[in-house]
Amino acid sequence: MSTSSRFAVATHILTLMAWSEDEALKSEQVAESVNTNPVVIRRMLCELADANLVVSQTGSTGGSRLSRKPAEISLRDVYRAVESPSVFSLHRQPASRQCPVGMGIESVLGAVFAETNSAVEQVLAKISIKDVMMRLKPGAAGSRQHARAEKLPQEILHEATRSINKRSRTGTIAKEQ
Repeated sequence: MSTSSRFAVATHILTLMAWSEDEALKSEQVAESVNTNPVVIRRMLCELADANLVVSQTGSTGGSRLSRKPAEISLRDVYRAVESPSVFSLHRQPASRQCPVGMGIESVLGAVFAETNSAVEQVLAKISIKDVMMRLKPGAAGSRQHARAEKLPQEILHEATRSINKRSRTGTIAKEQ
């Protein structure tokens, strides 16, 4: 089983647009930075446009740019635009109702997954495209934005896990039998 890189690619695209400020970027330019095919970028740009994160103009002078300021676009917005609504998913086939684990696993995992999704989205909501961009810019080490963006990859998972563990200890995660 593999994980999706769509969120990472979408964040890359939007951060590149933020870096380019008001200059509209062509899919070929973005594809070169992401190191993928322009068709992949165009498909993702359609999803980002549907979520009102980018605006695009066709034609020889066209391109895409952010629809609003980088500080107004959270990573949660990006995540919701390009990923499925759940971090994890259940079995593709229903579990066996003849098995004591199989008969209850979906409801137990459903509650855990809901807590996980909530924790991930709460963390992503605190980080903006501007935060990501500031982390990339030279000399940004002393800024508040850089300190917040410093948490990006490993801390997101750590904070989400800590939140889930805390809720589990306090009985927030429902135990279904």
